[in-house]
Amino acid sequence: MRRAGVLAALLVGGGLAVAGAAMQQPQQPQTAEIQKVKENLFVITGGGGNTAAFITDKGVVLVDTKLANWGERIMEKVKSVTDKPVTTIINTHTHGDHVGSNEYFAASVEVVAHENTKANMVRMEAVKAKPQAMPDRTFKDRVTVGSGRDRIELHYFGRGHTNGDALVVFPELRTMHTGDLFPGKQVPFMDNNNGGSGLE
Repeated sequence: MRRAGVLAALLVGGGLAVAGAAMQQPQQPQTAEIQKVKENLFVITGGGGNTAAFITDKGVVLVDTKLANWGERIMEKVKSVTDKPVTTIINTHTHGDHVGSNEYFAASVEVVAHENTKANMVRMEAVKAKPQAMPDRTFKDRVTVGSGRDRIELHYFGRGHTNGDALVVFPELRTMHTGDLFPGKQVPFMDNNNGGSGLE
């Protein structure tokens, strides 16, 4: 009987500690900020995953579109550095804070993602009934978007954060966008529900 009481007290105390920690988490800022990374490459923060904006001769390539309802804020920041239209969206993986605002952009914008990311998105309640949010073009191991100085290489090396993590390389700038495979200076979360693996 005593053991059950101690266990119950530990569970209640642990639950309160978790709840208290959750309340102390900083709130996600509701404003987007933009900063220059290199030449024609910018990062837009806020609203979930970071969005890259790569300005090419033909238009703007976005990498990830944050949470739902962030499209307008993304475009405000893009328009602060260029008047070129968005022509392409690359999604690094399936999570809502990376694909959530795909649907905001015109149907003429090509959406590119790994084939497993598209399969995962088909199961997502938030986007599966929105064809404009879904990838138009997929790849298995590697694909190139654009050419010359505007070339972008997408690579897939196996399961990690999810089973469809794309590494987005800007060869001319010697820079890479990694999505959530490298979320700061910490080990990435392995999302088993979307095929993630710490081994692969």
